[in-house]
Amino acid sequence: MKTQHFDILIHAPPERVWRTMLFSPTYERWTSAFCEGSRYEGGWDAGQTIRFLGPNGEGMVSVVAEHRPAEFVSIRHLGMIAQGVEDTTSEAVRAWAPCHENYHFIAEAGGTRVRVAADVFGTYEAYMAETWPRALALLKTLCEGAPS
Repeated sequence: MKTQHFDILIHAPPERVWRTMLFSPTYERWTSAFCEGSRYEGGWDAGQTIRFLGPNGEGMVSVVAEHRPAEFVSIRHLGMIAQGVEDTTSEAVRAWAPCHENYHFIAEAGGTRVRVAADVFGTYEAYMAETWPRALALLKTLCEGAPS
């Protein structure tokens, strides 16, 4: 499995970037780059199960491995959700699970550097390499706009 790395400087304080990235309604806005209608169920506390879902209810089941507000978030993806059923044990899932997504929020002069390290598997490498920069650009726009 390969890990892709992305980063962007956002002209806003870490607390604002962190809140905009993780919480509704702005989470749904920046993740629309991956899938229009993206959402999550669950919460961001360490150890908590979280489900990342598309509008049809399919997606990924994960756990928040670590969370230091406005500093670092680590997500461990454990399986897929299809037709309302979680799959964490099939051969197809075991081929890649677990994989991680890590977000660092680093205070810099002029704002916050967001660094993303995301494990990619299967045929998703090109898609993620193209989509993560678009998603982070949306996040930047949301964070740098007028407070909502």
